[in-house]
Amino acid sequence: MTYTQLGLAAVVLVAVVDLAVLRTRLLGRRVFWVSYAIIVFFQLVTNAMFTGFGIVRYDGSAIIGGSSPVDGAPPFIGDGRLAFAPVEDLLFGFALVVLSLSLWVWWGRRGIDRTPESGPPIWRRP
Repeated sequence: MTYTQLGLAAVVLVAVVDLAVLRTRLLGRRVFWVSYAIIVFFQLVTNAMFTGFGIVRYDGSAIIGGSSPVDGAPPFIGDGRLAFAPVEDLLFGFALVVLSLSLWVWWGRRGIDRTPESGPPIWRRP
């Protein structure tokens, strides 16, 4: 599978988990989308740092866009890239955020750690 196919599959899988399996319905909430806009901004900043400095590199045959960077660095915008990174990174980031928040809400509704105790850690209590 290509990076693009994996990214699309992750988005579809997480949408099904959110809407049908866990039934948290985060994708239908306005507050989620406003919060996600903030997350995307910082995702683009970190993508630009990692990919622009060459810390992370992508095989051009597995992503949208070309495989030949100009002057040894990928373009900032264009050729299937946004902030140096392939647009598919936004798909994986979206899937990660939605799955994490869906599980958080689902466990919270079941009372997991609803009343935390203050004080020293459990392993230090006499």
